[in-house]
Amino acid sequence: MNGWKFAFSRRWAGYLALATIFAIVCCLLGVWQLNRRAEAWQEIDRIDSNYSSAAVPLDDVLDSREVFDESDKWTPVLVTGVYLRDEEILVRNRPFNGRPGFEVLTPLLLEDGSVFIVNRGWVPPGNAQDAPDAIPEAPGGTVTVEARLKAAEPGIPGRSAPAGQVATVQLSVVAEMLNRPTYTGAYGLMVSEDPPTDSRPAAAVKPARDEGPHLSYALQWFVFAIFGFLGFAYAVRQEYRAVNIEDPDEQVRAQAREKKQAAKRPSDSDIEDSILDART
Repeated sequence: MNGWKFAFSRRWAGYLALATIFAIVCCLLGVWQLNRRAEAWQEIDRIDSNYSSAAVPLDDVLDSREVFDESDKWTPVLVTGVYLRDEEILVRNRPFNGRPGFEVLTPLLLEDGSVFIVNRGWVPPGNAQDAPDAIPEAPGGTVTVEARLKAAEPGIPGRSAPAGQVATVQLSVVAEMLNRPTYTGAYGLMVSEDPPTDSRPAAAVKPARDEGPHLSYALQWFVFAIFGFLGFAYAVRQEYRAVNIEDPDEQVRAQAREKKQAAKRPSDSDIEDSILDART
């Protein structure tokens, strides 16, 4: 009788190593999904804490033009200045309700000479050109804007934009285009303006409180890790039966398995009855 000696061979050690590596990769992916879920819950907490809070002066939140704390995301701020309407910039390829379009970045010149970027909202693309047909004009003169803070966006390698447009809200690039001292840590999604205008670009919608499917994905990866070892154990068991086919004890067990499987299979009369039932 060969027993289990085969399981200690180099070949099966290699199979075990593969199953272990597979399980480790699955567990790492599961942990990654749990981390993604934790990040989603952090975002939900920021929405709950900041989105509907009372607006405060910009200087109460931002200590400098270059720094932004992610915990302040969605905080409403009040900013007073004069819109630089002739230096407006468009952000291209921005979806809104399933449609592509543009977001309108209007620089707001503050009393100290610095510029705060206000995202006034979304506009659709033009009918005949790669630009909007019309953009609702920002109010002239001194205006007080309420806006919710968001961090500057990173650039996308290889993606460019025509003159007067940017691919993302990369505030460092916007500052270079304006050639003025500009807030580069954060910008604002406009909530309202005082004085208001008759029309404005479409306002950004409130972000959904959605943690996503990360928990279910994590559980799936952990289950896959277990399945890897179960598959290894099944393969070992099948080879044991093949290697020890001449062993009397294994032959008895094989006959018992065959009887059990035969009991589960339908008899000829059962098959005939099912065929007749299907015809009637």
